[in-house]
Amino acid sequence: MRVISGKARGTHLRTIEGMSTRPTTDRVKEALFSSIQFEVLDANCLDAFAGSGALGIEALSRGAELAVFIDQSPECVKVINQNLVKTSLIDKAKVIKGDVFDVVSRLKGTVSPFGLVFLDPPYGQGLCEKIILRLIQDDMLIKNAIIVIEHDNNEILEATIGPFIRVKSKRYGSTYLSTYREAD
Repeated sequence: MRVISGKARGTHLRTIEGMSTRPTTDRVKEALFSSIQFEVLDANCLDAFAGSGALGIEALSRGAELAVFIDQSPECVKVINQNLVKTSLIDKAKVIKGDVFDVVSRLKGTVSPFGLVFLDPPYGQGLCEKIILRLIQDDMLIKNAIIVIEHDNNEILEATIGPFIRVKSKRYGSTYLSTYREAD
């Protein structure tokens, strides 16, 4: 896996061995960032359930202002930090080990609200809607924020979550990307 574009283009990223994480493939990452390319510059990003940190790192490489990475695995946190050092993007990142719900609640007032959110939680646990509602409740999203959820074909996501409407859902093999934007 590598950084597709921007400042760290071509840098190979470490990933976690085994099936406990599912690194986003370069093909999926390229499609995702093509669809949101104009919203990345200067955005504050949240990469929740971050794994290797590939999505947040791609956003930083493409000009995002800040990326907050959250994962509860000590091994993932270590790999994210190594990838940020390797890409020279560590100064624009906060890496936090912990439960996503607890961390999001503690972030209020310590970082500006997010304009771009990447969610890739464990499949089949219904966490996506809950974390989006928590971000809304804690006022951690800017107006017109974009939320991108990576999920499998067995997970049925609601067409609307709070004020957010699913505007796109596309299949890449067994992976789906669903993009939500705030309704006007």
